[in-house]
Formats: sequence, C-alpha cells, structure tokens
Amino acid sequence: MIITSLRSKIRVVFSVTFILLSILFISSIKYDRTIFEEHTEVQERAMSHYLYSYYLKHGKIDESYLEAQNISLVTDKGTVVKIERFFKEKDKFKRYAVDTYRLKRIIIINNDQFKLILENKNKAKFPYKRIIVFSIVFLLIILLYLWIMKSLRPLADLKGKIQTFSEGNLDIDCKSDKEDEIAEVANEFDHAVSTIRELLHSRQLFLRAIMHELKTPIAKGRLVSEMLDDEKNKTRMHSIFERLNLLIDEFAKIEKITSKNFELNINPYKMSDLVEGSVDMLMIENPQRLITTDIRQDYSVDVDFELFTLTVKNLIDNAIKYSTDKHITVMIDNNKLHIINRGNALQEPLENYFKPFHTSKKGLGLGLYIVKSILDIHQMKLEYGHNGKENIFTIV
Repeated sequence: MIITSLRSKIRVVFSVTFILLSILFISSIKYDRTIFEEHTEVQERAMSHYLYSYYLKHGKIDESYLEAQNISLVTDKGTVVKIERFFKEKDKFKRYAVDTYRLKRIIIINNDQFKLILENKNKAKFPYKRIIVFSIVFLLIILLYLWIMKSLRPLADLKGKIQTFSEGNLDIDCKSDKEDEIAEVANEFDHAVSTIRELLHSRQLFLRAIMHELKTPIAKGRLVSEMLDDEKNKTRMHSIFERLNLLIDEFAKIEKITSKNFELNINPYKMSDLVEGSVDMLMIENPQRLITTDIRQDYSVDVDFELFTLTVKNLIDNAIKYSTDKHITVMIDNNKLHIINRGNALQEPLENYFKPFHTSKKGLGLGLYIVKSILDIHQMKLEYGHNGKENIFTIV
C-alpha cells in the first residue's frame, strides 16, 4: 500500500516512534531484570561457597550472614518436603540447585556436610524512575502529535476551498492570520483568487460592453445594406453582417460557458423532447425536409435543458451544413443519441475540432468547442465514426 497522504505519513512516523520507544522501554526493563538475575546468581554461589567454608571451619551455619544477605532458612518440615518433591519432579534435586517455587526463589545446598533449603528474599526494585521518564516521553510524543495534527487542520479547510474554487465559485476567502507555511500558502492562494476574480469580472464587462456596442452598428449596417441597388453587393454585405452577428452570439455563449457564470438547472428529460427543443432552436421552416428523427428506444437523461438543447442544436446545424445532400438523421437508441449525415470523413482527429476557432469554411470554428464544453459540464462525451458513406456523431 502506497501512502500518499501527508496526515497518513505523519501518523506512520509517530506510530513507528511510539513502537520503537515501547520496544526500548520493554528491552530496558528486561535488561535490568537480566542484570539483577546475573548479580543474584553470583551472590548465591558466593554465599554457598562461604557457608561451606564457614561450616568446615566452625562446624555450624553462619545464620547472621544469611540474615545480612536477606536470605532465610526454610525450617517448616511440610514446606521442606514439598520443595524437595518439586525439585525432584523437575530433576533439579542436586548438590546445588536454584528455582522458583510459588513465586519464591529457593536455593538448595545438598553436600556431604549439610543440607540447606534457603529462600532468597531479595527482589528486583520496581523501576519507578524508568517508568516515570518513559511516561513523560510518551506523553510528550502524544502531545506533539496532537499539536502537529491541529496545525494541519487549516490544510483541510484550504483543500475544501480549492475544490470549491475549481467548481467555479470565486466567492471564497482563504486569508489566515497565522504565520506558518500553510498560512502563507492560503494567503497566496487568496491573493490569486482575488486577482482571477477581478480579471474575470473585467473580461466579462469588457466582452459585454463590446457585444452591446457592436450590436447597434451591425443592425444599422444591415438596414443600410438593404438600400443598396446592386444585388451582389447587397448579398455580400448581408453575409458580412450575418457573420459578425453570429460571431457576437458565439462569443456570448462562450463567455457564459467558460466563465461558469451560471447555475445548472438539472432535471430529467426525455431525449426525444430535447431533440425537439433543439430543432425548434434552428428556426427553420418545415424541418422534416432536412431532418429525419428515428426514435428506436427513447430514454431519460438528467441535463440542463437550455445548455443541452444548445449542444444538440449545434451538432444538428453542423451536420446539415456539411451534409452532401443537405439531409440528416437523428437516431435515439440504447441510451445514445446519434446524428448522422452523408459526407466525407473528418480530415483530422475529432479532438482537433474541439479547439476554439478551428479552421472552418462554413462557420467560426466554435460550434464543437461549445459542444465539448457543455458535454464536459454534464460529464458526457462525444464520439465520432464514419462507415464509408456517413458521418456519425454520438453523444454518450
């Protein structure tokens, strides 16, 4: 598993630190216990040797020495019998043996001079200091972890605001009064958002002002062109003003879509109703002579009616313009909308036609750019195919 999240990496680092510290604590306790046991074994063997030597010299056991070593004689006969049985069962009843019996450290000295059963009352000291030190370290690590995770909390808020910004909402505030790196990033992002917001507002005002100002001279120009006597010049002027008017309309559509300065009104619609609305937008007389609608399997789709019908309208309009027989077929089948016309295959990959102002002899090269932008908003895609005679555009 690859860890990519910064929070996850911090958790891993602190978890490893905590585990290693725990291992160190346990190892230190075991080490102290091992040292104590080794020291005890050395002490017990030295004691056994001393008792043997003292007995040979004085003919008795030095009980004061045992008391000084915190070692006592086991004199109760019943307890002695049980201890001897315990050592014999474990095959340890020898000249010298040490084992733990009922949480007591028992020493047996059984030589040719005497037999002693002793209890070593020396216990390892409870590691209070070590536990206190490690507890303080553990607590500091936990507090440090919580402090760092709290410091990263603004990062989650910043991420949410960036996601909101990516969805087209520019009315966000990311300012921070802190002085860490996250605050610096947040403040820089807030500054960038403010700059972009101002640029977009300026662009929108600029485009709207230009489009508004150009509409008037274009309308006047069309009126003046009607007064021309030369039909050839009149047709040429009509074509020029129609193209200018088309250009302004396309700019308005692009400005609305690319600036995302609108709210989607998503509702379920029958695809047949959407196609009918798109055909109505073409404003052509007797559309049946140009468009054949083939509804094989109608279906519903959740879309913004205004935007989606604009998409289908552009596809139908392009299909009619580039059809060799000026006739197209709109087929609804199997959750797909097919727009079919007779003509040559596209000379370039479909993706090239999605670019704005793509070279076009019969338009501005903005139709498919608008189509792609609207389909992206609806999380749909446009596919293209050619079967030798017909071009087939499919909305999936």
